[in-house]
Amino acid sequence: MGAITTAEVGIGAKEGARHYLHRAQETLSRERLAALQLSRLRATVRNAYDHVPLHRARLDAAGIEPNDIWALADVQRLPFTVKTDLRDHYPFGMFARPCADLARLHASSGTTGKPTVVGYTRHDIDTWADLMARSLAAAGVRHGDVVHNAYGYGLFTGGLGAHYGAERLGAVVVPVSGGSTERQVALIVDFRARVLCATPSYALAIAEVAEKQGIDLTKSALDVGLFGAEPWSDAMRREIEARLGLKAVDIYGLSEIMGPGVACECECQAGLHGWEDHFLFEVIDPETGKPVPEGEAGELVITTLTKEALPMLRYRTRDITRITTAPCDCGRTHLRILRIAGRNDDMLIIRGVNVYPSQIEEVLVGRPNIAPHYQLVVERRGNLDHVSIEVEVRPGVPADAFTAVARDVVYHIKSMVGITTGVLVKNPGDIPRSQGKAVRVRDLRPKG
Repeated sequence: MGAITTAEVGIGAKEGARHYLHRAQETLSRERLAALQLSRLRATVRNAYDHVPLHRARLDAAGIEPNDIWALADVQRLPFTVKTDLRDHYPFGMFARPCADLARLHASSGTTGKPTVVGYTRHDIDTWADLMARSLAAAGVRHGDVVHNAYGYGLFTGGLGAHYGAERLGAVVVPVSGGSTERQVALIVDFRARVLCATPSYALAIAEVAEKQGIDLTKSALDVGLFGAEPWSDAMRREIEARLGLKAVDIYGLSEIMGPGVACECECQAGLHGWEDHFLFEVIDPETGKPVPEGEAGELVITTLTKEALPMLRYRTRDITRITTAPCDCGRTHLRILRIAGRNDDMLIIRGVNVYPSQIEEVLVGRPNIAPHYQLVVERRGNLDHVSIEVEVRPGVPADAFTAVARDVVYHIKSMVGITTGVLVKNPGDIPRSQGKAVRVRDLRPKG
């Protein structure tokens, strides 16, 4: 990826969008933000060093003490933390507080091994609710709005994160969670929800079910959608906005750092404001670990600045993105994270070409006759990896048009992404729908 363009940073974007939940914090000068970050970074390193044996051992090995942090650039001297650290110290070995002092535990599904367990003090929960409320307000949610929350509740952080934030903002929460999509459509209409919170793939599933029922959600009260928990493209954004009649806003977070609300787009939709008073963001070369210049693509690394129970030092998110500190039309001064291209571990190398599923999605979604549902099937053929794309046609497309649809996909993937793929065209509804995070890749390559 090259340098950031004018369009990407939102210069010349629609004026307005100046509603703040925390005006003073959201519009701090860059200098005051940096001073606040330094103070909080020193406290975070002290908390980690004093209370987490793994952090203390790594800092000692690197010859660094908490009192050695005198500038924000000193963060680059700290060792990285990775997801396997939490699994290796399952369940509570990364906590800086005894379990008895916590207010809540969350955990990943653990489908690839032991789950990732995260903990929160009461203060951490309050901070999370506040940042989610700030994110919702930046996206256009207001006091008194009905918020239809279709993120999953339970150990997944999405549902409760959005729930607490909406309540903190003063909105009216409908805690639906995932599933029972027909009922969700009815509740959206009957309760006159103005806001929808869901994964982007499930938002499309809601739209699809509504259309089958003859219900036009573009004429409902829906006006704002906050979608996250999985990578999604601008093409997907346009599809969601057209079929639901709302402004689709990107929200970002991960359980290891806090949950949803680490960053969120404002109403300008020109990148996600990373809340720098609570998090320190870096972008590094994923191979060398060295920082890249602002505007260049790399792996996002986050250090928490206010977390009590689970301080994270230079956590490698594996998410590939770019950042900019250029001014935003909304007036907020916090840097912006540009759309996540994908994850390091989601990247496919197809005959020497690096490919993210989101690049495929950008080509597929919105093409004539193709529904916005797809899967990539990766196989090993000889010594080379091969990817096939399974796509669905839209309702009403005749079977004798499937060959032309496949040829169209093959041509545009080759010309826009640079790889040759197989294409399998399926009937409407044949690709599995997800109530949470969509499964975009089926990897059939031999393990090990």
